[in-house]
Amino acid sequence: MVILEPIAFPAPSYRLAVYPKTKSDLDKLGAALSRVIEEDPSLSVHRDADTNESILAGLGESHIDVTAERMKRKFGVEVDLETPKVPYKVTITGTTRTDYTHKKQSGGHGQFARVAIELSPQKRSAGFEFTSSVVGGSVPKQYISAVEKGVEEAMQEGILAGFPLVDVKVNLFDGKEHAVDSSEMAFKIASAQALKQSVRDAHPILLEPIVNLRVTVPESHTGDVLSDLTGKRGKVQGMTPQGALTVVEAQAPLAEVQRYGTDLRSITQGRAFYTMEHSHYEEVPTHISQKIIAAADGDEEEES
Repeated sequence: MVILEPIAFPAPSYRLAVYPKTKSDLDKLGAALSRVIEEDPSLSVHRDADTNESILAGLGESHIDVTAERMKRKFGVEVDLETPKVPYKVTITGTTRTDYTHKKQSGGHGQFARVAIELSPQKRSAGFEFTSSVVGGSVPKQYISAVEKGVEEAMQEGILAGFPLVDVKVNLFDGKEHAVDSSEMAFKIASAQALKQSVRDAHPILLEPIVNLRVTVPESHTGDVLSDLTGKRGKVQGMTPQGALTVVEAQAPLAEVQRYGTDLRSITQGRAFYTMEHSHYEEVPTHISQKIIAAADGDEEEES
């Protein structure tokens, strides 16, 4: 018996978000994507939890365009292809304390909850931590979990330009209940509002995803590639000669290299190739952060 090595397909390197054109297309989109992935192993698809987009990845813009045309022709599914949203996140640099009271009276039982929280930053990628140092039962135990849920929901909904909050610690240190008007919902509302107020006072900053790039380029085009990466806020980590080729390793913000495949093909006449993978998050420069926040706030106003 002869056992052949499996075919090694190139890793997808170009990504576009897929949106159905109509409700009918939405109903058939999942099945169509599954079929094209089965037929073409050099494609991949996944759901981005941070942006709620379906991401179709292939070997280049033409590859994905042809795939979209095939979905229309074979499966009757029409889609729009767009540059994926960048999954920005927010964190804080300062520590602050906030005391917030939620009170609402409209006949019958009202709503009342007071929470006092301390918000402080954690190390990058440390995640979220919730603690309670309440003493004397000022916030009954059954409502402490409601405070945590209210904080977590507010973090995911986004406090600055709708981007989620990460890498923070929240400590509930005081509060107050009302014998009649307090409820889990009241404490969730109070804790969410307390968090929003805390973030505004804790010097929030915007974080952006940074990717690792490995570009294999003919030696004659290396200078052009390096110049282009610098213009994309890229940082070259190293260069390794391989005969007539040079392997350039660099890091760059995802926002700057969403369409890098197209740019690289143009710079090198299609003679270079690259791989890209997520590395970490870094703070966005202030002047760029202001533009991103303004654009996001504008989009939210249009939607509302």
